[in-house]
Amino acid sequence: MIQYYGTGKRKTAIARVFLRPGNGKFEIVVNKKKREFDQYFAVDLWKTNIKKPFFVTETIDKFDAYITLSGGGVSAQSEAIKLGVARALIRFNPELREKLKKEGLLTRDAREKERRKYGLHKARKAPQYHKR
Repeated sequence: MIQYYGTGKRKTAIARVFLRPGNGKFEIVVNKKKREFDQYFAVDLWKTNIKKPFFVTETIDKFDAYITLSGGGVSAQSEAIKLGVARALIRFNPELREKLKKEGLLTRDAREKERRKYGLHKARKAPQYHKR
């Protein structure tokens, strides 16, 4: 079986993407349960976000994607899938790297949740100040 692998991460979301020659179907597994692509990613922004590497490289109908997800929220998961798909496409054809790089699809977003500090409610939210 021919397949191309790419890992994508965003915040705490991790996506393992396997691209196999096919006709453009997405099979998503979240917490060991299969999910329907259109139902799981209900917002159009998330769907276009995931498919962007395919549109940029003009390979939308050439691959079926098998994706396993863990952690994070749905938005972060869609970003992780986007990175994973871009990396898998480079494994398929290294010449696509230039197009993907130009669109910023190979850059891992390194922003993470800031840790909570003692004496504060959240990372920066302090208790209400009172003078007397």
